[in-house]
Amino acid sequence: MLQDLILDQEEEDLYENTTKRDTSIELEKILYKKIKVLDHGFIRVIDYMGSDSAIVQAARVSYGHGTKKVSQDKALINYLVKHRHTSPLEMCEIKFHIKLPIFIARQWIRHRTANVNEYSARYSVLDKEFYLPEREILCAQSSSNKQGRHNEPLTKEETDKILHIIKTDSERCYDNYSQMLNTDIDGNVVDDEKTGLARELARMNLNLNYYTQWYWKIDLHNLLHFISLRYAQHAQYEIREYAKILLEIIKLWLPHVYEAFMEYRHHGAELSKSQIQALKKFVDVNKISKKESGLKEREWQYLIDILS
Repeated sequence: MLQDLILDQEEEDLYENTTKRDTSIELEKILYKKIKVLDHGFIRVIDYMGSDSAIVQAARVSYGHGTKKVSQDKALINYLVKHRHTSPLEMCEIKFHIKLPIFIARQWIRHRTANVNEYSARYSVLDKEFYLPEREILCAQSSSNKQGRHNEPLTKEETDKILHIIKTDSERCYDNYSQMLNTDIDGNVVDDEKTGLARELARMNLNLNYYTQWYWKIDLHNLLHFISLRYAQHAQYEIREYAKILLEIIKLWLPHVYEAFMEYRHHGAELSKSQIQALKKFVDVNKISKKESGLKEREWQYLIDILS
């Protein structure tokens, strides 16, 4: 029975800091620590489940324990990531505490494959913290990409004006927010004779650059998908900064997965049928040397199959 498996208090004290769970030594070192992002944002790892070995274990469940060599485990993870066999990756999960600007949160939440619980401005008063961009990332609208900014920064005069507008607008909106709530910056009531507007209504006056917070839990497969989109070169700078930290966390947590992701997803590419046909016109497979390519046998054969 389950009750027979519950330890008494004395035994719980004895094993308070031990576990039989599969853990990551490197990830444990940063658990609960806030990692700074942008000016006031952060990412904090709250909990996680699984490791590189958990992925291998799940993949090999159909034929027992399988091999024990690290090199073979790495090869299997490479294969899974390369060929997008996602089920074993879903065995790993991680939970974050994230503080981010509201306009990035609205973009982030489009990834509907996570469990999210956000700070409630209906229940609590938001802090006076808003995102003020660095000068060098203030750029004009791109003429070729309707979703993005141009690579060239604005002039110093334009930048000064825009930063002044963002800052003064943000401060004014928060001052008005506080007035409507009838509170000061610390949340104390200003005038005892006034009730103040409900928090759920007063919040609508705040700008999108104000910070919100949430707990965000996601499995590894969907986390890698998030990073592949949000750490891409064309992604918005602000969300890319968060994705960069998430990728570094994966590097600590799952080093084999990290290497495979960088090799096959981040620095790799998928070619269409037409692109492969065009490539064949310029490449003579008979003149390609496996030795000179530096590829391993399986990688080499895969390349030859594509170009043949």
